Amino acid sequence: MKNTILDTILEQKRREVAARKEAVPMEHLLQLSSRLPEGRSLKEALAQSSTGIISEFKRKSPSKGFIYEAAPVEEVVQSYQQAGCTGISVLTDFDFFGGSMRDFKQARAAVDCPILRKDFMIDPYQIYESKVMGADVILLIASALSLDEAYDLGELAHALHMEVLLEVHNKEELEYISRFTDMVGVNNRNLKTFETRIETSLDLAEFIPDHLLKVSESGLSEASTLHTLRKAGYSGFLMGEQFMKTHQPGKALKELLDAL
Repeated sequence: MKNTILDTILEQKRREVAARKEAVPMEHLLQLSSRLPEGRSLKEALAQSSTGIISEFKRKSPSKGFIYEAAPVEEVVQSYQQAGCTGISVLTDFDFFGGSMRDFKQARAAVDCPILRKDFMIDPYQIYESKVMGADVILLIASALSLDEAYDLGELAHALHMEVLLEVHNKEELEYISRFTDMVGVNNRNLKTFETRIETSLDLAEFIPDHLLKVSESGLSEASTLHTLRKAGYSGFLMGEQFMKTHQPGKALKELLDAL
């Protein structure tokens, strides 16, 4: 069977994590993470927000290539916060999304709102890494993990006082919801084909337990779409490409918020 884009990404991620373990031993991360405070709550921020925009710092995508290769991290995330975002997502995958841990650290130093580390989490090492970098939330992608792996990584994130955004793409993946799930993100983009359908969020809304905050991800651009999704029960909207492609992300966010 031919490998999907997700298979290729995960193969590279395993090599990448193994190399980082060699460079920075787990013991060092354990020592650093044990002295860090609790993170900020994205879940609470979204529950209290009238707009719920999680603005993403995103340099490129596997399907479209570079969107804004030389984007200045501090300038972009500060413009997001000033425009009124509820939280910020920063990609740290380099090979496929052009991100880095340096991007994340610069973003963390520049703003005080909740920040999500967006990457393909497959190993406990990355959870400790996220805590040390200052992440408030981690992303767990159901299609990249087994049920046991997702549970264990979520449990570790909570032990380190971080929240968990569980990403799903279909009804079957809702089985991955556990007591360590804080928010459920429905990705409208199929990670195996990269086809995008807003209907994915609408189709799954009724099957997500009411006590979990719902986030819609990918393919979002119009205020009217966000209104429709909010009526369906969504409180959060993860958006990056729509803002980054303008090369004035904060201004683009402000225009969307004004339209809302």
